[in-house]
Amino acid sequence: MARWAIGDVQGCCAELDELLARIRFNDERDLLWFTGDLVNRGPQSLATLRRVRALAANAVVVLGNHDLHLLAVAFVPGQRLRRSDTLDEVLAAPDREALLGWLLERPLAHYDSARSDLLVHAGLVPQWHAQLAAQLASEVAQALRHDPRAVLGSMYGDEPDRWSEGLQGVGRQRFVINVLTRLRVCTADGAVDLRQKGPPAAARAPWLPWFRVPQRASAASRVIFGHWSALGFHRGDGVLALDTGCVWGGALTAVDLDDPGAPPVAVRARTAHA
Repeated sequence: MARWAIGDVQGCCAELDELLARIRFNDERDLLWFTGDLVNRGPQSLATLRRVRALAANAVVVLGNHDLHLLAVAFVPGQRLRRSDTLDEVLAAPDREALLGWLLERPLAHYDSARSDLLVHAGLVPQWHAQLAAQLASEVAQALRHDPRAVLGSMYGDEPDRWSEGLQGVGRQRFVINVLTRLRVCTADGAVDLRQKGPPAAARAPWLPWFRVPQRASAASRVIFGHWSALGFHRGDGVLALDTGCVWGGALTAVDLDDPGAPPVAVRARTAHA
């Protein structure tokens, strides 16, 4: 069995199909870990959802910010699409309810304790070890499945902007969602700035890329994530970053998780979609 991690697809289903062919994916033996953001900005969000859902137990998918945005538009009255969204086809699909129901069941984090691998879309604050991140993700996922309208309707916003174990209710849920699906930079004491989107070198003190904060609690685990296309492919610092900007004209990338020295396999974007 091979475990492959795949970066942000964002509706680039043609490139995903080509990538699966390149890695010789076999549904009788292989497992695919997707870093989230299956949909939006690219031209084939509907086809991507159908393709990945059909993989069934062969796919592990965590939710990204664009996946959550799709769910919010679908479940929250008055929540509208943005001008740059490419989600209309999903919302009008005859199998819409089945696809959205499947997406709603995806976790915000997946932790393989035997290998100490953690899959998230974006990142972790320094105070969270992998087990705590998985626990917090599970808290939010349970609330999301119980009352999606309430959780999705209150998730937008950048506050609170600092981790505290005392966070409760909507604030706690929003902070966990923001960290797991939007984080790029933070401070050593758990403050986050969700507006910074440039390359890691653009961060200025006290802000650091979340995975370079000294003595972060998650350093004992390998964290696999996407989200940060300006970072691109990065293997080091105890992490594996896989958003190589396919939707922006870059590439869609896969890595064999069980071969530490294996080079990434990448399929160039057919065109820039976003």
